[in-house]
Amino acid sequence: MKKPKLTYFDAPVSRGEECRLALHVAGVDFEDVRLKREDWAALKPNTPFGGLPLLEMPGHPVLAQSNAILVLVGRRHGLHPKDDFEAARHEAMMCCVEDLRAQVSPTIRIADETEKKKVREALVASYLPTWGANVEKQLGDGPFFGGAALHVVDFKLFMAVRWFNGGKVDHIPATIFAPFQKLTRLHDAVRDDARVKAWYAKG
Repeated sequence: MKKPKLTYFDAPVSRGEECRLALHVAGVDFEDVRLKREDWAALKPNTPFGGLPLLEMPGHPVLAQSNAILVLVGRRHGLHPKDDFEAARHEAMMCCVEDLRAQVSPTIRIADETEKKKVREALVASYLPTWGANVEKQLGDGPFFGGAALHVVDFKLFMAVRWFNGGKVDHIPATIFAPFQKLTRLHDAVRDDARVKAWYAKG
């Protein structure tokens, strides 16, 4: 292996996409392996924790868990705070995004549409606005989580907001996080970063 390899599903979403963005913005030349869903079952037993993404680097064992991958990339390429307390604060917010996913992702597997609608409407009524308000309280003058500089935590927050902004999560309004001006500002600042634009311009 001559360069890092990141493996995730063949979709520009969630944990894999935030790691792709981090590597791209860091200027890392990496192999972007996009796994077909039908190939996942065969690979899953050979992964560290039964999940994706996976980062493989020359001379190292496979690294799993998106937060661990993001922190590693961030530390090596100036996209994660050097101060230990500020770094911990960023990592807490990254965990907060995973909390959000843990609440919403299981609803994807609800086959009965009536039940799915009921569960998601309950999230809209309570959990999602509370989550947004808690994040909003952690944001300062911006535009990013840590201020003027872009860090890996911002990719994670960007992907979380982008998930809903697309309007494709049934029974959850695309405007669910619109009331949170600082969170919206962060999303837009990441989206409008020239390096992020370059990533999506690749198609």
